[in-house]
Parts: sequence; structure tokens; C-alpha cells
Amino acid sequence: MPRIPADEILIAGQWRRGRGTPIHTVDPADGTVLTTVHAASAEDVDEAAHAAAAAAAAPEWRDLAPHVRARLLYRIGDAIEAHADDLSALQTADTGKTLGETRALALSAAGTFRYTAAALETGEDALTPSRGPYLTMSTHEPIGVVAAINPWNSPIASDAQKAAPALAGGNAVLLKPAEWTPLVSLAFGRLVHRALAEAGLPTALLAVLPGRGSVVGDAIARHPLVGRIGFTGGTATGRAIARVAADKLVPASLELGGKSPTIVREDAEVEQALAGVMYGIFSSSGQSCIAGSRLFVHASLYDAFVTELVRRVRGLRVGPGTSPETQVAPLVHHAHRDGVAAAVERARAEGGRVLCGGAAPQGERYAKGAYYLPTVIDSLPNSARACQEEIFGPVLVAQPYEDEDDLVARANDSVYGLACGIWTRDARAAWRLGRRIEAGTVWINTYKQFSVSTPFGGVKDSGLGIEKGRDLIRAYQRQKSLYWGTDTTPLPWAN
Repeated sequence: MPRIPADEILIAGQWRRGRGTPIHTVDPADGTVLTTVHAASAEDVDEAAHAAAAAAAAPEWRDLAPHVRARLLYRIGDAIEAHADDLSALQTADTGKTLGETRALALSAAGTFRYTAAALETGEDALTPSRGPYLTMSTHEPIGVVAAINPWNSPIASDAQKAAPALAGGNAVLLKPAEWTPLVSLAFGRLVHRALAEAGLPTALLAVLPGRGSVVGDAIARHPLVGRIGFTGGTATGRAIARVAADKLVPASLELGGKSPTIVREDAEVEQALAGVMYGIFSSSGQSCIAGSRLFVHASLYDAFVTELVRRVRGLRVGPGTSPETQVAPLVHHAHRDGVAAAVERARAEGGRVLCGGAAPQGERYAKGAYYLPTVIDSLPNSARACQEEIFGPVLVAQPYEDEDDLVARANDSVYGLACGIWTRDARAAWRLGRRIEAGTVWINTYKQFSVSTPFGGVKDSGLGIEKGRDLIRAYQRQKSLYWGTDTTPLPWAN
């Protein structure tokens, strides 16, 4: 068991108890209470926002040269990597994920800070083409205070994806972790706080404010000093945040839900496709916005492919995230497990045939945990709720298809458009399908591979805006144009 952090949270550059309702964080593997976090209140948010605004405007931060600010980001990245084992163990305790996955997420966060530092050091502003007797320049400046509101499924990676470019852009950050999984974000906050203090910079540049979304998240989003909102989470909450941002006339980036199709063509490499389909939905126990939760297999392969898939899924090892043998770990919380179970029961009621799984595993080992068996369902029409609604668990719905036009129509018949997987040996078909599918990311003969250098976002109800990529810092800045007159002739009306 990792050392659980004290119950203090980071408010206005200081570690102290929040004034909000305490949160009991629970180990999903056995239901035990890990610790109690004294969450933030709306008053704490207000205090943190004012301190953040002052920190962002402080000359020692505001006037810091980009290459010097980049050193801070490198230092934070190094600190995350040095503490990767502790961060991994803490995240596994808090989220239930396997240690292999949580270590990869911690190292991804370190890489995000390093990549962002490099982008900051090599970033350029522009001299724009002049159309008169003046020099025109385009520069980028900080927004000031920005919000980073993150989900429970991959907290430290999500924290880095927002905090790194926000700090690189010269801002201060109010970080709101999910109510169920605040611990690794608080540990991340301690690393950033220490790096800021050692560099002689204002420690109020990062606040970590756990609590209920309806209280703390809402207070952060609505605060008049918050000039940008970055949110990752459910589509309903994303819509509410978009309304707040619209009322305030501030930018927002929203990474929301998904119901991503994964397509197995008749010419697919079957072994590769089987492994990829399973990894795409059952890794992270299906708790991933980009999970490949809708499977479309060409009719000529469907029966044989699904039969073999089900045989392999039944053999997946379910267990605690701390076990090196585990492939499918518990879900994040017992309440969420119950929601996944209810979705499967609705699919049964709609006529779905549960080919495997469809229940919590039996036995003393699983009795107290938030476990659910990896599940495959077929015989459902595309209009069924299980085919349309995000379940966010280890549940795959399978359908055969006959021709490409029908496939594309059904794959795109969704309010979501986050990701897609295509398994084929035909490069032309892969390109054609990849362009026809409505999704922000398409994987071909692979799945769930990510690079911080590649932009990530969704279309339709899957979100608004982009994270990652070469221009990730610019999303956290305002652009300003300057005109410098070069003509010695007086302007009209000079006299």
C-alpha cells in the first residue's frame, strides 16, 4: 500500500484542510476507505482564484523568459518520473487500475511536461506581411487564471495535459480532480508546489481543489477571474460548462464522451484484430472515453471471429490492479460498477444476447470489490441504448455488416465522434474508411496509442477544441496584434 497523502489540499499556495464536505476515498479492489480528504468549498475556490490572479500577474512570473519557464517544466517532468512508482501505486489504490497502466500514465505525464517545455523553448511569434507604412507583429500573451477540470479515469495524465501548456503559456491553474480520485492529483500538486518554491516563484500558480463537481467545479467555472475552462468528462456536464463559458465569453475546451466503432474488414489480419479489439475495450476495464465499444465485423468473418473473441475474453484474468497477473481490474467505484451492470440488464431487456460476462465475478476474492466481468453482447439493432449510450465499462456490442456504405452509415449513426479503429490489410480501404468515419482520431491496425505531439479532440457530442500537439500552448494564450508606424509623413488630420 502506498503512503496516503495527508488530508490537506492546495489552496492559494498553501496546504491546509478545505472547508467543504469531506470525501472518503475508497479502494475499488476491496471497498476499504483509503483516507478522508477535506474538500474545497466555494469560499476556498474564491480565495484560490484571487491568489492565482495575483501570482499570474507577479513580475517574477509574468516577465520570466520562455526558456527559463521551460526549465521549470523540465524540472516538474523530472520530478514526476523520479516519483513514478509512488504515483503509480497511489493511482492504483485510488482508481483500481493495474500498476502497469498507472505507471505508464505517470511517465506519460512526465513526457507531456518535457514536450511542452521543448515547444515553449522553440515557439515563435510572427512578423505579419505589411500592407502599408508600418511593421505588423502578432504576439501571444497569458490569459491569466485558467480552470482544469478532470475526470477520474486517468487523473495524472489529464492533469499534465492541461497544467503543462497552461503554465507554459504564463497562466495560473485551478485544478479540480474528480471527487472519486483526488489522491494522485494532490500528490502531483505537491511536486509542482515544491518545484515552484525551489525556483522562487509564486506557489499559488497551481491550486488543487477536490470536491463535488456541482459545488467546486461549478464555482471554478463560474468564477469571474477564470478566463478559460478546460474540461474532460461526461457530455452532459460538458454542455453545462459550455453554457457557462458562453455566458462569460471565455474560451473552453471540452473532451467528452465516446462510443467508438472498431471495424474488422474481411481482409483483416485476424490474430492482430482479435488482440486489438480486446485491448481497445477491455484495457482500463473499459473506463476510457476512446474505448472501442462498438464492434463491426464483416459478415463473412463474423461468426468465426466473434466465437474466438468470446473464447479469449472468457480467459482474461480479472483481479486487483496490484497483481501483475491482472488484465481487467476493478471499476473505479461500486456505484459505477452498479451503473455498468444496469446498462447490461437494459441490453438484455432490449433483446441482446450476452455471449460472455454480464455479471460480477463470483468468489471471496471479488466479494468486496467493484469488479465486473468483461462482457460481449450481440443481436442488438444499432438503435439499441447499449449501441448508442456510453457505458464506460468492459462491455462490447458486436454487429455484422455487409457493405461499406451500410457500415459507414451505422458507424456514424451516433451522437459521438471521438475515435475509431480499422483492421485491414488494404491501405486504400483504410484511408477511405478513415476519412469517411466521423471521429477525431482514427487508428489503423492498432488502437489506444497516443503521442503528445499529435492533436487530440472529438467531433459532435464528443467535444470541442484540441489538446496536445505542437500548438498546445497557444490554446492557453490570447493573441495580440501590434502595428509599428514607419512612415515619417504625418497621418491625415495631423493638423
